[in-house]
Amino acid sequence: MHGAKPGDSAPDDPEHGNPQHGDPEQSAAPDSGLDVLATPAAVQATPGRRRRARRILLICLLVFLLLGGGSVAAAGLYLHSVASSISRVDAFAGVPPADRPAKVVPDAMNMLILGSDSRDPDNLGGSRSDTIILAHFPKGRSSAQLVSIPRDTWVHVPKAANGKYGNTNAKINAAYAWGGVPLTVQTVESYTGVRIDHVAIVDFAGFQQIVDALGGIDIDVDQSFTSVHPPYRKFVAGVMHMDGATALDYSRQRKQFRDGDFARIRHQQQVITAILDAAATGGLLTDPLRLNSFLRAVASAVSVDKTFSIVDTAMDLRHLRSEDITFFTSPSKGTGMVGDQSVVFPDTAKAKALFDAIQRDSVPDVLNAAH
Repeated sequence: MHGAKPGDSAPDDPEHGNPQHGDPEQSAAPDSGLDVLATPAAVQATPGRRRRARRILLICLLVFLLLGGGSVAAAGLYLHSVASSISRVDAFAGVPPADRPAKVVPDAMNMLILGSDSRDPDNLGGSRSDTIILAHFPKGRSSAQLVSIPRDTWVHVPKAANGKYGNTNAKINAAYAWGGVPLTVQTVESYTGVRIDHVAIVDFAGFQQIVDALGGIDIDVDQSFTSVHPPYRKFVAGVMHMDGATALDYSRQRKQFRDGDFARIRHQQQVITAILDAAATGGLLTDPLRLNSFLRAVASAVSVDKTFSIVDTAMDLRHLRSEDITFFTSPSKGTGMVGDQSVVFPDTAKAKALFDAIQRDSVPDVLNAAH
């Protein structure tokens, strides 16, 4: 690996309308192309745990199992009540239809997952999208491929709907600051060539309540380190049981690692995976109070676009198991400087092969792009 030493700084200030005039967010990136991070099963699960894994991703659907001996109508009303409490955003407002990629495979689904951590002590720049994931659910929904796009990836950001910002090269997460979700959709579609069907926005700070509702999660810490944030928790290599505050702190760390923000991406994916595993295997469905707390915590941490159906999607994905889900990182050539900013340079050839395969719904080609 090579590139800038991991560090910290304030994000670019969108009020200046120039992505090249901000303190650089230091990070290091691998020189290799696509990085297959892990399937959730590979992160921490043993073969026995994999066998015990239940249908995950949208755990809301499983409330029907809990209430299966009672009224199906009552279960449906409860599930719809939870779904109705989730905030909705107009994710595609102002995105020019003529500028959007064509939908190639109607039955495949591509979802843009945006993560923000507005309460991160290091977040000094206001509204930013710290995590960008393109999730592909193929026709038949037999698997899922999730591609993380590093927030410092240097791309062309189209002009914002208000005409004030954009139409320039910048870090990809500048799109959120300049034009919110719609400009982020437009930027990701422009970069990947993949049509986005739905959008979900996750507040990572909300993970604390979710983890606590589960009674904590188990994380396999890859190396020992001390948090840079008070109360300066110590994380010891090996499996650690974490409560919500500890897991959130773990998912924020990046300064201590050579690959900086890429380490934080891996940690966030570990936390997501551990939440799914704990929700599916920890006896949640037999404890109505815990289940209710969990579902309400999830609902408060997530927003979705106006056309996304929680219930229909849960039904579509009910057969997915942990071993069917794979995480990738968008191909890059490493880091470098543009002006005073540390950025990630995309490997355009490898990225095109990957995203073309996603657009064509060719899962074998998506997996082959990793080699």
